[in-house]
Amino acid sequence: MTTPDARLDLRRRQRLGMVEAVWGEHKTADQIIAILESFAAAGELGLVTRVDPEKAARVCEALPAVELHADARCLTLGALPPAPAPPAAVAVLSGGSSDRTVVAEVSLALRCHGIGVDPVMDVGVAGLHRLLDQLPRLATARILIACAGMEGALPTVLAGLVPQPVIGVPVSVGYGISAGGRTALEGMLACCAPGLTVVNIDNGYGAAMAALRMLRGCAPERQTEVSS
Repeated sequence: MTTPDARLDLRRRQRLGMVEAVWGEHKTADQIIAILESFAAAGELGLVTRVDPEKAARVCEALPAVELHADARCLTLGALPPAPAPPAAVAVLSGGSSDRTVVAEVSLALRCHGIGVDPVMDVGVAGLHRLLDQLPRLATARILIACAGMEGALPTVLAGLVPQPVIGVPVSVGYGISAGGRTALEGMLACCAPGLTVVNIDNGYGAAMAALRMLRGCAPERQTEVSS
């Protein structure tokens, strides 16, 4: 299905097991409205990321059924799947409360796919005891996503403490030399803890989809299909 400006990938759920997300930051409100109307006509959940408040207000006025997730800077149209019973499959950690927007984007993207999320806020390495206190809680999750700005040390430390897959999300938070998240990104890529996965700066949606692929790829039924 197409709009005047977009060719929607409405078979992504069948092909990849995930819904298409729409990057909203560089689209107009009218473009977002047309895309969401197309999703609704196809009976597909619509997810739009990186939407500023003014643009979100215009979209919500035109489409009252749209839900604004202000903390994540996202919009959804359509019912989200019910949250599964705890324990959550994915724990999403933040180095500080300034990382909240990225944590919220990760959490919403996973919720759009029926994945349980446990947000663990403000456990950065400047106070290592805060992270260590949460290790029993983290042990119940299958995948950990760590969002951190400044020097981006949290995912490295976490990957050296726990056996689960860890996904690092550099966040564009920090003083000058933090360079809009570039320092955190480079620090995570240079991680000495083996096996850390790293996504792009502020890419909460990308981290969520990496976790979704890991969860789906490691499911018992999938392993049976591959072995046969």
